[in-house]
Amino acid sequence: MSSTIPPAAGPADTDRPLPLTPVTMVSPVGPASYAWEATDEQVAERYGIELSQVARFDLNTSPTPPDVALRVLREGPLARPICEYPPSDYRPLVIAAAKVYGVGTDEILVGAGADEVLDLIAKAYLGPGSTALVPVPTYAMYRVVSEQRGAIVRPVPRLGADQRHGLDAPAVREAARTAALVWLCSPNNPTGLPEDDGAVASLLAALAEDAAASGREPPVVVLDEAYAEFTGQTLLGLREEYPRLIVVRTASKAYALAGLRVGFAIARRETLAPIEPYRPPGSVSVVSVSVVAEALADAAALARNVAYLSAERERLAAELTAAGWSIGPSVTNFLLVDFGTAQRAAMAAEELLRRGLVPRTFGARHPLASHLRITVRSRAENDRLICAAGDLAVEMGGDR
Repeated sequence: MSSTIPPAAGPADTDRPLPLTPVTMVSPVGPASYAWEATDEQVAERYGIELSQVARFDLNTSPTPPDVALRVLREGPLARPICEYPPSDYRPLVIAAAKVYGVGTDEILVGAGADEVLDLIAKAYLGPGSTALVPVPTYAMYRVVSEQRGAIVRPVPRLGADQRHGLDAPAVREAARTAALVWLCSPNNPTGLPEDDGAVASLLAALAEDAAASGREPPVVVLDEAYAEFTGQTLLGLREEYPRLIVVRTASKAYALAGLRVGFAIARRETLAPIEPYRPPGSVSVVSVSVVAEALADAAALARNVAYLSAERERLAAELTAAGWSIGPSVTNFLLVDFGTAQRAAMAAEELLRRGLVPRTFGARHPLASHLRITVRSRAENDRLICAAGDLAVEMGGDR
């Protein structure tokens, strides 16, 4: 499908980037699917720039892999020779993850990135006509994997920016009375902030209370903690109080291993068991098992990357603010920028793309249509963005 000509609106239209951003759009007649980003090569070709000038500010990845990954790739040892399939239980990886997360090895399910984990959960707990509740704005894949199972997606708007885009807990509670599954994300992507202290625990208690009062089973609640390492906090312990809680973690963000595609579902045994039949054999490679197991054990490398990205986030936010951009607060490795209108956000995105700087845009009907999301990158790449922001302030001018 063309990366430059957007087709007619399809099922995931509200989550698509603006047409000005070169992306491979979803099919208007196929099943709900994610709108894939343009490749570096497509960006370079469209804007007539050198491939080396393309910098990805749209993917929330870390700019450099950890040294431990390079060492294992160079020297080994690998869990098995690459001519063989990985161990069917991913045992070395499961043991490493259980130690890091402080859970039993029987409470972990491994997937090819958090996205496969989300898909497996949807296969296990959603079906045609069931209801999935999604507080919005949030990560687009919750809607995609739910609709692919034939579920009805019920969006519940989050609170406004003045309330840190937090959960509207009463609205979520009410909507969840008929839901099979509730998708939560904290810290939330793309708003960059965790839920207020106690908010998720209180919501889970309310869901359990409502279910008991009506004599039904409470909904499964999925808590995506893809960015938890940036806060140093987790709500994994809540699975003891709410047995149908599934926490999702990943090696893609703070661990800087997105290309190896490793994610985890963490839950009580009775909640994890229904997911396991849907796990495909060997979707996580021998290389991924070995490298991520070693990386999980290297707490110092994780701490260094988190400290670097956090410091760069604060520097980047300050410099972009000085250039006139309206930067929202964030505890993650990305920033949310408010340009006031969808038109100004589109204009800013196009000008950045002309310079090889690829931002994350949002669909015209998305709640954040007037925003861009910016990943914290290397200092040199961030400096390019800061310079571009200064140029855009002159070129775009005017009141927001």
